[in-house]
This record gives sequence, structure tokens and C-alpha cells, in this order.
Amino acid sequence: MGAADPPLQPPTLTSAQRSRAEAALASLQEESTWSGQAPVLLLNRCWLRLTVLPVERLALELPPDLSRAAPELERYRELMASGASAWQAQQVCWLEFGPEACHQALRRFWNAQERPCHGWTLQRYLACVSEYRHRFASQRPRPLPLLVLGRPTHRRSGPRAVEEHGLFWLRPGLAMSERAMRHTCA
Repeated sequence: MGAADPPLQPPTLTSAQRSRAEAALASLQEESTWSGQAPVLLLNRCWLRLTVLPVERLALELPPDLSRAAPELERYRELMASGASAWQAQQVCWLEFGPEACHQALRRFWNAQERPCHGWTLQRYLACVSEYRHRFASQRPRPLPLLVLGRPTHRRSGPRAVEEHGLFWLRPGLAMSERAMRHTCA
């Protein structure tokens, strides 16, 4: 399952969506300190729905794929990188975590491979929040993150490609195009 490139341009918003985005941008400019209440925009193009939510709820609304971050798998990769054989690494992990925990971590990992996460991994989530805090502290006017949810792409044969979630940083007066979106998911 390959990932398609994320969109290069921010999507065009409807007038109602633009109003919601501009209101969120205005409220962000009024904040004096960083908090979990800082707004984040989620755009679901399939349903033409723009959601404004506090950053502290982002992981609940858009859960990142944690399957690669399991401690059992991290330890296994660490042992392999240090030169251990696959068998030795597995034995060490079984001793440290127990065979059942290792099997569950692998099961969760392989199950996650069958569900599209649209590139929204724990690392990408943490990088997004970290970058948001940095931009909040260092840039004026403060930019607002817009996460454009990826859509499945349709193929006639072979594995279904998945479009990654796109991340855009909006500023007052920028990226608020007048043309409304015209496409939806099939």
C-alpha cells in the first residue's frame, strides 16, 4: 500500500468554512500564552466538513498510528541495528517483555498495515504539535494548522493507494480562496 503525495496547495474553502477558519485565526491571535485550547482545523473533503477543535483533543479526534511505536518493536529494531540476529533480538524481547506482549505488538502492527493511517503516525503527530508550539511562540501573526484528511484513491487493480493527510499553516488573509470546492469522494 503506497502513499500518494499530499496536496501541494491548501484546499479551497466554502464561504462558511472560511468564516469558521477566520474566526479560529482571530481567536488564536488573541491568545497570550500557549495552551491545549489552541485551535486546530480538520477538513474532511469527502463530507465537506471543517471541524475546529482544541489541540488537546487532536489525538482523540484523529488518533495517530501507534503500532510502530510499540516498545517491543522499538527494542527489536534497536537490537537489530546493533548487530543482533533476528533470532537473538526476538529472544531478548521475549525475555524483557514476554512472548505474549511481543505477539500482540506484532499483531497490532500488522492489523494497522491493513487500515490506512494516511501517514498520520505518532512521530508526525508529535512533530505537528511541536511545530505548532514553536510557530505560536515565534511568528506573528500566528499561523493556524489546517489538517486536510487524506482520501483513498481508486484503482482498478492492485492495492489501494492512500493519500496522506495534508498539513497547511494558515495566516490571516492567506489561503482563504474565494472559489468553493467542487469535488467530493465517490
